[in-house]
Amino acid sequence: MAAWGERLAGVSGVLLDISGVLYDGGEGGGAAIAGSVEAVARLKRSRLKVRFCTNESQKSRADLVGLLRWLGFDVSEGEVTAPAPAACLILKQRGLRPHLLVHDGVRSEFDQIDTSNPNCVVIADAGEGFSYQNMNKAFQVLMELENPVLFSLGKGRYYKETSGLMLDVGPYMKALEYACGIEAEVVGKPSPEFFKSALQEMGVEAHEAIMIGDDIVGDVGGAQRYGMRALQVRTGKFRPSDEHHPEVKADGYVDNLAEAVDLLLQHADK
Repeated sequence: MAAWGERLAGVSGVLLDISGVLYDGGEGGGAAIAGSVEAVARLKRSRLKVRFCTNESQKSRADLVGLLRWLGFDVSEGEVTAPAPAACLILKQRGLRPHLLVHDGVRSEFDQIDTSNPNCVVIADAGEGFSYQNMNKAFQVLMELENPVLFSLGKGRYYKETSGLMLDVGPYMKALEYACGIEAEVVGKPSPEFFKSALQEMGVEAHEAIMIGDDIVGDVGGAQRYGMRALQVRTGKFRPSDEHHPEVKADGYVDNLAEAVDLLLQHADK
């Protein structure tokens, strides 16, 4: 690999994944990953622009930010690009009324959305809500539509909590795709539109930005396909096999966010 100075030259904006990079969720709200609170503070004191880019879909953006602040992070709602608000914008623009298969914790994001007589389905990480009954209802709504539209808030396979690995929305999205013979529209990483909106909010071009995440496909692969650079942290859902992924190779692998920030502050924006 090229020297770090070469790999990080010209970076002026940093997109941070949240789950698995800043903290691991779990009982009692979860726990901050060692060194990550101070790492975010150091980034924010630097000349680099910082934005948070998450596929979190079990909590509203307000609740997520409240949790992060409680864990000690300096973050505000306006700094977070999240899939539920992005999905609401799309639903309004296209005049769509969703059947919601989502976690109760994120339902408030859809309070201003008409859900009567649904003409699409929105699926998110519903956790315990992924019962046969609920999945079958979403399937039935889609099958009754002449032009079925399925939105998925992210398409992750799994994520890490303090108690272990947890299934994410992706496997359930794939089940509905397969059963209905359709392809979901992904709102969230790795969708190019999602990265585009985060970079626009930050006021940075793709070639000037770097993504830091724990998901080799959603974070790293998605960012690179959009023209950004990307680092993978060895925290959260990271698996040693990620460093030998057949299709995606990160621009660098670091032990944690603290190490990534050390390198960025040393080499970026030069």
